[in-house]
Parts: sequence; C-alpha cells; structure tokens
Amino acid sequence: MTARVDHLTTTGTFSLDGQTFDVENNVWVVGDDDECVVLDAPHDVEAIVAAVGERDVLAIVCTHAHDDHVRRAPELAERLDAPVLLHPADRPVWELTHPGVPTVDLHDGEVLDVGGTTLHVLHTPGHTPGAVCLHAPELETVFTGDTLFQGGPGATGRSFSDFPTIVASIRDRLLTLPPGTRVLTGHGGSTTIGDEAPHLQEWLDRGH
Repeated sequence: MTARVDHLTTTGTFSLDGQTFDVENNVWVVGDDDECVVLDAPHDVEAIVAAVGERDVLAIVCTHAHDDHVRRAPELAERLDAPVLLHPADRPVWELTHPGVPTVDLHDGEVLDVGGTTLHVLHTPGHTPGAVCLHAPELETVFTGDTLFQGGPGATGRSFSDFPTIVASIRDRLLTLPPGTRVLTGHGGSTTIGDEAPHLQEWLDRGH
C-alpha cells in the first residue's frame, strides 16, 4: 500500500519568554491505511485523532519542544497508545510545558519505517537545540517543523535559539537535499528546497 501525507491545521497559542501569541500549526500524518506517525501535537487532540482514524499510530514525533508543537503530546500519546519521540537536546524546552513527563529519545540518523516508506531524522538545531527535520526520500518530501519556511529560517530571537546555528543546519542538512524536495513546514504554506536554496545569502545579510 502506498504511503501518503495527510494534513490538518489547528489553532491555539505559543508562549515563551513571558509572551503569548496566537498561532496556526500544521500537523502532518505520514503512513498508509494501516499505520502512521503523527508529526507534532498542537492544540487539538480530537482533530488529530480524527485525522488518524482507525490506523495504528507508531509514534508522535516532535519536530521540537515549543509548547505550540507539543502541548497535547502526552494526552495524545495516551489516547493513541503511542510513544512521544523527542531529541534529547530539547528536554529543557519540553520541561517548560511538561515537567517530569518522559519522552523517548530521537537521534540524528535514526530511520523510522512507517507504511512502506521511511523518515530519516536530521538534527537541525537553531530554532531550538533539539529541533529535527524528517526527510522522506521516497515521498520526495522533508518535514521541517520551524527550521525552514517559505522565505527563510525559523525565528531565532527567543530563548534556546541561535541564528548562526539554524543557518548552518539549513545549509548543511537541508539545502543539500534534491532541489525538487517538497518542504512541508510547521506553520504556513509549503515550498521546495530548490526555491529556497538561492536565497541563503539574503538570509545571512538580513540576519534572520
């Protein structure tokens, strides 16, 4: 059975450094009719459960631990009987929202097999220390969370973030992917590696 990508959006808030903002998050569900993984768990458990349907959920994969991406992760994990996977470098960020709640470590180079396709874990620090992207070569797609968007890098003006680090991650781990690779992001619209790669120097010049 052919793997596919299902998409939904949820709305809520993002809070960090004493400020709160309204946000709309993308949730990506990757798999086939029998099994899947869920990428991020923001805002709305019922909407995500509905998108999954009757499928076996192998994991809830956190692209990073900002609260708008993980706020519902423990509840969703219980509902779906699935582990929450998080890069260990993001534990300090996770603890801001879910102190003492365990996760399963997700490591650079790890490969997740689901629904006849593979997701390759790319550690891409910068937006947060443990941010990851998931490259699905068979689907010609990379899920970038808040690391790369249409128009440039994710934000780095808050705690735990660093602009030179995120640019290095994008340059070395993402822009080396095939130009036709779809970039499916944590917020907003999609793009491709080929559309973003020519603008690296512009991002460096503007500093964000």
